[in-house]
Amino acid sequence: MQFFQILAHILQGPLGLQGPLTEYITHSLSKSTISEPYNTFDGPGFPACNNILRVFRPSTIDEMQAIVKDAVSKGQSIRASGNGHMWYDTMCSDDPNTIIIKTDAVNGISDFHLQDGMGSVVVEAGVTFPQIAEWLHGRGASLGYTLVNWNITIAGAMAMGAHRSSLREDSQVSSAALAFDIINGNGDLVHLEKDQTNDTWLAATTSLGLLGVIARVKLGVLADFKVYADQIILDEDDVLNGDIYAQISPYVTANYWWWPGQRKFHLRTYGVVPVTHLGNAFQSTFSVTNTEAALALHLLNSGQNTSLPNFVTERVFFGLWSAPNFHDKRTNLPLFSWPVHGYAYDVLIGGLYPNLKPEWDYGLRAKTLEFAVPVTQANALLKRVRELFDQAAADGRAVTSTYRSGINIKFGKPFDSFLGQTTERMGIRTADWSKGAIMFDFPSFLPTTGDHHRYNEEWYGTLTKTLIDEFPVRPHWTKNTREIFRQAVKNLDQDSLQRFAQVREQFDPKKTFKSIVGEIVGVV
Repeated sequence: MQFFQILAHILQGPLGLQGPLTEYITHSLSKSTISEPYNTFDGPGFPACNNILRVFRPSTIDEMQAIVKDAVSKGQSIRASGNGHMWYDTMCSDDPNTIIIKTDAVNGISDFHLQDGMGSVVVEAGVTFPQIAEWLHGRGASLGYTLVNWNITIAGAMAMGAHRSSLREDSQVSSAALAFDIINGNGDLVHLEKDQTNDTWLAATTSLGLLGVIARVKLGVLADFKVYADQIILDEDDVLNGDIYAQISPYVTANYWWWPGQRKFHLRTYGVVPVTHLGNAFQSTFSVTNTEAALALHLLNSGQNTSLPNFVTERVFFGLWSAPNFHDKRTNLPLFSWPVHGYAYDVLIGGLYPNLKPEWDYGLRAKTLEFAVPVTQANALLKRVRELFDQAAADGRAVTSTYRSGINIKFGKPFDSFLGQTTERMGIRTADWSKGAIMFDFPSFLPTTGDHHRYNEEWYGTLTKTLIDEFPVRPHWTKNTREIFRQAVKNLDQDSLQRFAQVREQFDPKKTFKSIVGEIVGVV
């Protein structure tokens, strides 16, 4: 049946054939079409959307427009998806009459210009970070610091407000956008030019995909350059009672990894070096071998029902993460000492090592949460989390990090967009966001055995509720559950939500592009 369903989809698609054969197949299968999940990057069992009608994979912008027009005429809901960089079932609404436009095959790059170290390039919806980075590197250019993980599309990263970690440089990916072409709810292509005083632009730079499909983006680029990466170990007290802004802000990008069971932090910093500097370092956060994956699964699953193995595993991971997670790009040999040097994208982001798979392909998956809080409250936030760790230990159910790189503590320079995590706009929860934000990114291993609960599962709920109630938390748009969005909406600026909703109404009056997140925060 699957073959005939696919054939029918092709024939009845907006660019497909019309005629008796199409009508026959469509009629014959209309009663047998079954809604099914659309998965996150973690694969089967990890839905981004619980029920969708079908997935289209166009190869041109014209095809995407035709699909939108066809779906609108049928009263269907639409969501665009690049590589499914999601953790929970929040990408779509719960309408089973939803189609997915998978954008990865719409991946042209054009209109490149570079002069006096600055320039621009146009990328289509499905272009990923490694694709554009390699393309630009071959032409002596770079994306700069507006980067996120290698398995995300540029357009998807901009839609969800993704960011790197920096208080010194613009690090939200949308800050690099100079123009957008967005397919709206009528299937028309709407062109926008950068204007930080315009409500439409402020909505488009963190749109959550609710304005339509981002078909093209014009990006600002820089001449290619090299950077170093360095890492030191800090005692927990040096961070919790230290000047966090002073530790992070001098660097073009910097972050912490927190190991609460060890009461230690890694401080990772990056800076520019001459492009002639020797070194071809290439970073990988997620590459694992078969043996590494099997050992990690055994260690992590052993901590599902008891605490001690989790602290043992964290100690192992801490030791491994103290060494560079870098290879030489030319030889693929590991680098053993800090600092390391290489071209900007390879060092700042990198990807997978040759012939290796990412950890999630071996069942090493995680639940996660990520909150943004003003960096002026960074010490208070981390101290409160430490209190909650200590309380769990006092209760005889100690919790710690169960992720290979610990708890990721990132930072963001202020960037103005209605739904961005680092905007200085605020509602009734007043706070000083002028110095930027700290992002508390807490992944934890999801056991593959039993009912898949984590050790002391209830503690994670206590953590989230405490932080949302006590701090002006802003949730990351793809790393939190529905319940967390429901709890955190009280912290969002209602004026920004209302103005975003007004722009969305102009782009999509029929509410074709909708999602659970949009519904919860009240913009759909």
